[in-house]
Amino acid sequence: MRNDYLIAPNPENAALTRIVAGMDHGGSACEIAVVEERPLTIFLNSQEIVTVMTIGDFPEYLATGFLRNQGMLQAGERPDSVDYDEELQTVVVRTRRATDYEAKLQKKTRTSGCAVGTVFGDIMESLDGLVLPDATVRTSWLYRLAHKINTTPSLYLAAGAIHGTVLCKADRPLVYMEDVGRHNAVDKVAGWMVSNNVGPDDKILYTTGRLTSEMVIKTATMGIPVLASRSGFTAWGVELARELGLTLIGRMRGKRYVCLSGEDRLVRDADAAGIADEDRRLHRKGALDD
Repeated sequence: MRNDYLIAPNPENAALTRIVAGMDHGGSACEIAVVEERPLTIFLNSQEIVTVMTIGDFPEYLATGFLRNQGMLQAGERPDSVDYDEELQTVVVRTRRATDYEAKLQKKTRTSGCAVGTVFGDIMESLDGLVLPDATVRTSWLYRLAHKINTTPSLYLAAGAIHGTVLCKADRPLVYMEDVGRHNAVDKVAGWMVSNNVGPDDKILYTTGRLTSEMVIKTATMGIPVLASRSGFTAWGVELARELGLTLIGRMRGKRYVCLSGEDRLVRDADAAGIADEDRRLHRKGALDD
């Protein structure tokens, strides 16, 4: 497993990108790798729930995590079965208990557009009374995590137009998922956690994408107490994080970061003067995708 990850990106997987010919700024012919985007339809028992656009890896984790983060799988609930049909591009998640979503849902399509995540009304209600673990975060962890994640070979660095989400414990990144939408990447991580019965209390979630309200909601729904990103914030995301007791850290680049929620849970045990500035060349292809 690359760099001690349990799951790491595989930018050499030919099924995830396509070589496309074009012209560069000087009028010369060029070829670049672009990420694939394909539909995946998710069923819960007999009900079609949603069609998402995805790069196509880890479809079972994506489906399981999507249903968990939408509240269709209850906390602690593991599916009875998860079946992926590559030809039909569908995943069927089956549970032992009966569900009532047939009466609530119409068919929805969630595109790869980062501002168009699908959120169902029950999610906000499920946050009432939610208590996240009071977990401390060491700045030395943040610096080591950012360096290791940002230098890990990935589709983000190889092709751009993609987001990554990493499940971490202290200063160790565990599971690194990528997809065309940051929400899909988070759902894959959630699906891995459900499928492997991994608890959230001592975890950190790192994302290359913006810290929006939906990212905060998904992280809190997963029970993870810390959300960090190399990108920036939205006002509602910050407001929700403060209400939920979620530690929210953004703009993590080199020695710099900004904490807008949970400042009292930060343990500043690293001297920023000893941290190198970020090598911007590492992000020359992916930086515009934040």
